Amino acid sequence: MATIQEAKPSRGHEREDQVRTLFSEIAPRYDLLNHVLSLNIDRGWRRRAIRMLRWQELDTGRYLDACAGTFDLSLELADKAGFHGSVIATDFALPMLVQGRGKLGPSVTPICGDTLRLPFARACFDGVTVGFGVRNLSDLRAGFTALARVLRPGARLVILEFTEPPNRVLRGLYSFYFHHILPVVGRVVSGHPWAYSYLPESVKEFPGPEELAGLLAESGFRNVEWRLMTGGIAAIHVAVRA
Repeated sequence: MATIQEAKPSRGHEREDQVRTLFSEIAPRYDLLNHVLSLNIDRGWRRRAIRMLRWQELDTGRYLDACAGTFDLSLELADKAGFHGSVIATDFALPMLVQGRGKLGPSVTPICGDTLRLPFARACFDGVTVGFGVRNLSDLRAGFTALARVLRPGARLVILEFTEPPNRVLRGLYSFYFHHILPVVGRVVSGHPWAYSYLPESVKEFPGPEELAGLLAESGFRNVEWRLMTGGIAAIHVAVRA
């Protein structure tokens, strides 16, 4: 049985082990909980993120979806009308990839791999997406540097991630939901004792949109911009490989 302390994000290799264990254990109920707990709003966020990738400029390109989970963001791109390229979907929690494999078509290739140690050549991708994954990296700067390495110059990185709303009233409502409702529902449905207590703690510790943009600019990217979604409970960052 996990303790309250275990629900808090750890550091370094301990965090890697914590996150891999967490997502491996909740994989069977991950899709259901994602859509139920977000009231399906997450689907619209993913559509917007893929639009901001501007994949139409190279519709035969090779794209990476890092921290892919059960492939929702990978498929949002691969299933677009007019997309004739390929998507490589990586995640270091193998049970997540196994759970989502039934959804895959020929355009998506799953690979079990760590975003901090991507097994790809330099400048081999024409775009990269990350949906709700960078928050869980044990070293955010190293993760951005790794993503910059595999992107060709001029290609786009699109990050969809939770954040805290700037409006004080909305932030209070969001905090109440995140800390009092989501952990209870998540625990009941997933059967996991602390996974959905980890989520609000990880969002609380995560850099805000402006700080995150600064880290991207320091890690090999230019023209960094972001947009808040649904009152600021999520943000989409877009950055161009320098």
